[in-house]
Amino acid sequence: MDFKKLDQDLTAIVEKRIELSKLSYADEAYDDIEEELHDLEDDFNDDYGDELEEALDKIYAQLKSDNEVLLPSAYLANSYVPMKADSKGQVTYEVKGLQGVPLESEQFDKMDVRLVLVPNPTRFVLQINGKSMKDIWVAK
Repeated sequence: MDFKKLDQDLTAIVEKRIELSKLSYADEAYDDIEEELHDLEDDFNDDYGDELEEALDKIYAQLKSDNEVLLPSAYLANSYVPMKADSKGQVTYEVKGLQGVPLESEQFDKMDVRLVLVPNPTRFVLQINGKSMKDIWVAK
């Protein structure tokens, strides 16, 4: 898998989600941007689905979860907060609140546990009770 291209494609989706979140439903551009976003997500699933689902299988096994692995795009957050660019000009993103796919595991009894997909670098982040706790898988 080309991790650089994976990250670029995921970043494009995140940026499109940010762009869409700034528009109201009444905006003339909303439907077109939403369509572009869905196309990007479909392409992402087609291009990286098998590899990312394999990584998710390992994550679920590690966390002892019986949940069903979903398409990679399901793990995208509804909203991302861009952080300041690093010395190389790379922007990282933060996810706040209850985002991503809920995960059931006896290891985390009575906690809201979720997995969310975040770019730069592409990674699955474990969230517990709405706080990003750990990068559980990083594309390398």
